[in-house]
Amino acid sequence: MTPILAAIACLFSVTLGYFGLCAVSPFGNCRRCHGMGHKLKTDRKGRPKRGKDCRRCNATGKRIRAGRWLYNRWARIYRAGTTDTPNTPVREAMFR
Repeated sequence: MTPILAAIACLFSVTLGYFGLCAVSPFGNCRRCHGMGHKLKTDRKGRPKRGKDCRRCNATGKRIRAGRWLYNRWARIYRAGTTDTPNTPVREAMFR
């Protein structure tokens, strides 16, 4: 097997693995709070205590993966383009 074919096969397998991961587990841990939903602070004695809620994930500790976000966006656009709803404002504006 040539090195180019090996690289293509490796990239293909990584891509399929990531798509599988996005299908099975669409949410990952938030990178800012590491899945805790809040920052850790320390008091004066150095003991850890709960800080403010994470604004990036709204204190859930989860975020949507990039591949799942792209799939959701594609599905939403596809669904909007294939449904036949003549009474929507967009279609009424198109046919005026």
